[in-house]
Amino acid sequence: MKRIKFIAFVFMSMFAMQTIAQTADTTHVNTSKKVLTIEVPNWAENLLKRIKIHGYGQAGYTYEHRDQKHTNTWDLKRVMFWVDARITDRWSFLFMYDFCSVVHEYWTEYRFSKGKQLAVRLGQFKNSYSMENPLSPTKVELINVCSQGVAYLAGCGPDPLYGVNYGRDLGLMIHGELFNSKLYYEFAVMNGQGVNVKDKNPEKDFLLHIEYRPQDNLRFGLSGQIGRGHAINVSPFVPDVELGDDYKRNRWSAGVEWKSHVKGVDYWKNRSTSIRAEVVGGRDANVNSIGGYCTASVPVWQGFDLVGSVDYFNYNTELKMQQMNFTAGIQYWFYKTCRAQVQYTMANPVNMPTSLTGDHYGLLQAQLQVAF
Repeated sequence: MKRIKFIAFVFMSMFAMQTIAQTADTTHVNTSKKVLTIEVPNWAENLLKRIKIHGYGQAGYTYEHRDQKHTNTWDLKRVMFWVDARITDRWSFLFMYDFCSVVHEYWTEYRFSKGKQLAVRLGQFKNSYSMENPLSPTKVELINVCSQGVAYLAGCGPDPLYGVNYGRDLGLMIHGELFNSKLYYEFAVMNGQGVNVKDKNPEKDFLLHIEYRPQDNLRFGLSGQIGRGHAINVSPFVPDVELGDDYKRNRWSAGVEWKSHVKGVDYWKNRSTSIRAEVVGGRDANVNSIGGYCTASVPVWQGFDLVGSVDYFNYNTELKMQQMNFTAGIQYWFYKTCRAQVQYTMANPVNMPTSLTGDHYGLLQAQLQVAF
């Protein structure tokens, strides 16, 4: 019911603003004796110019064969809607909601410099860990979005101690571009507890993300995080941490991304070959984890791309709880940021908890993405 009320409120607001904007264009009123000229302020038109509405949906089909068992389901992964409001030329606000889950982002940002050198953001947003986590699901190559390591370490769901937080957190961040945009930086102080909740311990997490961009189509990235987590559950990967414990939670990553070209790329008629690779690692309490991935997308004909990925992650280096994933597929961009995807993933877990992954298994996925 709350979602229905929210949707109704959004559309009523949009209709009201459109009506006001149309009314604002009327500058003459006819009377029986004379024409009266009325000066009407054009604030509504200016308001509409400063507000941008975006959205996308991703839905599809998943078939899985595991341990002589076969399952299949239609699934609706995301229905995202967000409003980007430019209050002034330097001050902005964003609100993002997923109709399949919860509010994802709400933040305000102010740019202190004339250029892109310094901006400050306050609110709930994607954390700065890795090169992959900040990317939109509408642009990444894999239907599962993140690699194993980034999903686990950034807080996208696989870590039972941290829970499902969509790679986001509450906090304050400064960011900008220096030296003619060759150097990009982010420094954030976050709760370290995830989305839509207060911090459950007095410590804060500190994150640093730096990218060196020698060319427009090439970037090298480093990121790190130090802090303390508060366990909302127990984890087979970190057996010494109990429910409610505060524990050390550190992260690091190093990666590179190359694209054949970036100018004029529209994901529809002028796409580029892209390769992204990262090494990621972390430490939870006394448990180390490490892994890496390499994902590539190659245009082959008109709107078709071939997609491939190799993804390895060791969740507990002492107990050797590890898994290797191989993914291959094809995607077709049929309109701007709209695409259809088909991918097959072969997963090879070793010493993994049976309750989570079982033996070797395969995953066939199809997904339709519509965005505006």
